[in-house]
Amino acid sequence: MSQITAFSASEMQRVREIADSGRDEPVLMLNLNLYSAEANFPNGSLYHRYMATLAKLLPEVGAEVLWKHNVSGQIAGNQEVHEVLALWYPSHRAFTELRNAPGAAENFELRAIAVEHGVIHRLSGFVHPRK
Repeated sequence: MSQITAFSASEMQRVREIADSGRDEPVLMLNLNLYSAEANFPNGSLYHRYMATLAKLLPEVGAEVLWKHNVSGQIAGNQEVHEVLALWYPSHRAFTELRNAPGAAENFELRAIAVEHGVIHRLSGFVHPRK
């Protein structure tokens, strides 16, 4: 089972405050994922199913994967990561609505199995490069 870093209650509260502020803005969620052996990254069927459900889920809230890339090595630090994903959301509200979007349950179930450890960094005010 996944050892995904628990969501920070204070950070999620801040996201909700921004979503409710009337000054909501786009946000980039930078995901650093270490995949489970069962996911067999990058060629396993579990990994591909997880990515397929994510690709279907994000548009439900107007979000998208801007890019994803395998990690080739680590110059500094000691956090093992297989892949970095940049997920763009049109607003913090969209991010908060993701869990309730159609297909979310399947996606989060697959994530719990496929991602052994994950960290998400929030980058507020990120300007979409193509919008």
